[in-house]
Amino acid sequence: MQTEIIHRLWDELSDFQASHPDQAAAQFMARLCDMVGAWNATWAGAMRFDGDNGEDPLQGWRVGAVQALHPVAPHPDEGHFKEILRVWDRREIDPSFLLPMRAVGTFRTYSFRRELPAAWFGSAFYERHYGAVGTHDAVFVAFPLNENCESHFGFYSHRTFTDEEIARLAYALRGIKWFHRSLLLANGLLIASAPLTPTERRILQFLLTGAAEKQIARQMDVASSTVHQHVMRIFRKFGVRSRAALMGLWLNRTG
Repeated sequence: MQTEIIHRLWDELSDFQASHPDQAAAQFMARLCDMVGAWNATWAGAMRFDGDNGEDPLQGWRVGAVQALHPVAPHPDEGHFKEILRVWDRREIDPSFLLPMRAVGTFRTYSFRRELPAAWFGSAFYERHYGAVGTHDAVFVAFPLNENCESHFGFYSHRTFTDEEIARLAYALRGIKWFHRSLLLANGLLIASAPLTPTERRILQFLLTGAAEKQIARQMDVASSTVHQHVMRIFRKFGVRSRAALMGLWLNRTG
């Protein structure tokens, strides 16, 4: 029965247009939260920017984009989670940061209550970033697209996740490589030379709908020349010379 429900979720995902990755991710995360009793979820795109530096316990990995299902007060957007990522980027290593480094490059799950010592749940880091907002446990599912790029979904609960619930999330996220790829592409994290800016992401979504540059300019209330400059930067980041080639990246789901 649960398998059939997950298959229907995959069908729902495939009905979304490529120009609406955030909406697709939000609906998918909401459905999975309902399935396992989680109160919130996130998606994060991770890239290895610096190579395998032996002096870096995080092996050069950075998080280039994050999307939260529900904002956490007092932040109006993903600010709560970005604060955690700023600590990550400063390399102020917390034990929870080392969990995704285990078996990096393979499909895997990792979770707080299963893999972190009991003392960690009394730490200032846990209390500030998780306990204070009601998160008792968190489980993550990592999907590698290549050796330098991964898609991570996280789920947050007021109680401990069961092994069955973790297995259910793993199954739901294992069979949709095309969707992980689409999310990373939409953020310029898979084959782009640099992550996309928020403005570039918005213009990219318009481009994928087939809107002309003048139409995009009207929608964004900016000059057509400004839109054209952003479009050219998007093309350069993805290494393409035309909109057709850009859209072809989304059609080539096997990558």
